[in-house]
Amino acid sequence: MNFRDPLPHPPQGRSLVEVSEWNDLRSRVQALQPELIAFRRDLHMHPELGREEFRTTAVVKARLEQVGLAPRVLPGGTGLLCDIVPEGRSAAEGVMAFRADIDALPIDDAKPLTVPYRSTVPGRAHACGHDVHTSVVLGAGLVLAEAARSGALRRPVRLVFQPAEEQMPGGALDVLKAGVLDGLERIFAVHCDPRVAVGKVGLKVGAITSACDLLKLSLDGPGGHTARPHLTTDLVTAVAKVASELPSALGRRMDPRWGVSLVWGRIASGSAANAIPQHAELEGTVRCLEQAGWREAPGAIDELVGQIAETHRAKWVLDYRRGVPPVVNEAESIGMIERAMTASFGAEAIEPTEQSLGGEDFSWYLQEVPGALARLGVRAPDEQGVRDLHQGGFDADERAIGVGAELFARLALG
Repeated sequence: MNFRDPLPHPPQGRSLVEVSEWNDLRSRVQALQPELIAFRRDLHMHPELGREEFRTTAVVKARLEQVGLAPRVLPGGTGLLCDIVPEGRSAAEGVMAFRADIDALPIDDAKPLTVPYRSTVPGRAHACGHDVHTSVVLGAGLVLAEAARSGALRRPVRLVFQPAEEQMPGGALDVLKAGVLDGLERIFAVHCDPRVAVGKVGLKVGAITSACDLLKLSLDGPGGHTARPHLTTDLVTAVAKVASELPSALGRRMDPRWGVSLVWGRIASGSAANAIPQHAELEGTVRCLEQAGWREAPGAIDELVGQIAETHRAKWVLDYRRGVPPVVNEAESIGMIERAMTASFGAEAIEPTEQSLGGEDFSWYLQEVPGALARLGVRAPDEQGVRDLHQGGFDADERAIGVGAELFARLALG
């Protein structure tokens, strides 16, 4: 990967004062860029799953303490909060927060062995870009700590390094319990997007992700001989009917504008060709574009499962686990990102993006305070095709770290 000038040149047509201020922030971020890339690579080599991020928490904490900050580790021992407070201010009100998620995925790193920073832990990989997110917020924090010392920072800032984003209902709830809302006025986050070129962000007002819940259904019957299905519960047929009929029936029960989608990921039953089993299981996800659909889905699914299962004389237990609501970006917060990106990188650095069916627990913060999530471009100019998130071969153009760090710093410095 080529690490030329990590950030574009200043937009033209500014006054000398504006360009001077712009170059000062740019130079501070650029000075940190080699360290932030090295930091990201270290995290990439040592991925940790949700609520097991002890090493990650320790290295972030140590770096923040080196610049005189006082990070607070969350009660669970992973993740932390860190306030940067200008002299004469407090964190009792007007706080702007920047959130990073720090956990990895339980998959193998499929990058070539020649990549020096590939995961050293089998079955663990930062295949969703959380190591990039962490480095972005750390970089912004280092710049803003210096700004606070020099008197340039006029508002309190809170750095949020959150555990367990990949788990449902998400580590954001841990952070909320730990007091992240105290004095909080607005919160921002970025998420790597391999479809967006490095140096750009994708923005959308309103819902940018979807609600996502987990569904596990157990079906039971007395079992029996396949020669006499009429004397028992034909459980394999029952589970097959639920698997095939429930998604379409749900689609007819819900308002199509809600975009409710049920997709199965696992089905299991039986161990012999001539024996009707006593137990069967189905697991899948329910995704909703709108919060109204998210509220209605559990009740509708429970009713429909009962109708289908009971037709086939199967006993059933539904384990419906709430995941996350949609991330709904506030218009004013998106406007703030647009202005900050334009000031640093020009209007061409902004592009519209679509709502995805992916889930993201940043949504829990936006249930409480206004804010926005932006899609951070990580696609290299010479990239052939697009490497998707949650794939073992995922990687990022690391120049995106500087883009994200400068964006957050400019938002805070206002």
